[in-house]
Amino acid sequence: MIAVIINPISGGHRPGQAEARARVATEAVQRHGDEPRVFVTERAGHARQLAQAAANDGARVVIAWGGDGTINEVASALVFKGVPFAIVPAGSGNGLARELRISIDPQTAIAAALHAEPRPMDVGEIEGRYFVNVTGIGMDAHIAARFNAPDNPRRGLMGYAAITARAVFRYVPKRYRISIDDRQVERTAVLVCIANSPQFGNGARIAPGARLDDGLLDLVTIEERSRLITVCNLPRLFTSTVERVPGCTVERASRVVVECDEPMTFHVDGEPVDGGTRLRVRVCPAALRICA
Repeated sequence: MIAVIINPISGGHRPGQAEARARVATEAVQRHGDEPRVFVTERAGHARQLAQAAANDGARVVIAWGGDGTINEVASALVFKGVPFAIVPAGSGNGLARELRISIDPQTAIAAALHAEPRPMDVGEIEGRYFVNVTGIGMDAHIAARFNAPDNPRRGLMGYAAITARAVFRYVPKRYRISIDDRQVERTAVLVCIANSPQFGNGARIAPGARLDDGLLDLVTIEERSRLITVCNLPRLFTSTVERVPGCTVERASRVVVECDEPMTFHVDGEPVDGGTRLRVRVCPAALRICA
């Protein structure tokens, strides 16, 4: 049995979209000779519940059709369970899917997943929440919070770009105490990002050297030299040269602890979370199996 969990509004809601996606998923799985079970999410957190139930019911593969949030929910439910998961990308950023070179065509993505040999990948954990792509503290978390706010009228790449542009000029860096495995540093940073995969999404690569199966996370901190330098170096996110940004430090670690004098907002694969003054992060090596 192949379970397909569909977010009907990822990528923008259109009338009849849930039914259309369910039909495509059913036909694609049947074409491969498997039994499909298609589920449509109804609320935040529902994808995680559906994935847990599918795994308990003996699903051979669980496919997440949606954006980064849906993928995170499905993957989180399957960590350490041994049930492979796959992706049909349909979100704003599609960071992990882009890194895995998964087709944006649903039929192609499903067919490729069902023909693929599952392989292990690492998962990150921050304060009990799993992330498959990136977690961040600082400006990217601020942007994620604004992008996901109920009063944000603009979704997609253009909406994200508009919020980013405002944040670039208004965000105030904070002072952090960071433990990196067995050593400690203090940095006043505009960005503290801990990456399992190289990119945020939309081709923006915050940790070009990160690998999904190396048993480590990439800690990227950017200490601001000046706001003008920060702005001028933003294009480096799209040329895989972020390490050349003045004040940028990239370090690999299995455990990271970030402390600040005030509570920190962080994001988990783009979903904002209100945290405390101490955030603990660790890698879970080979905790998930991916069909891609």
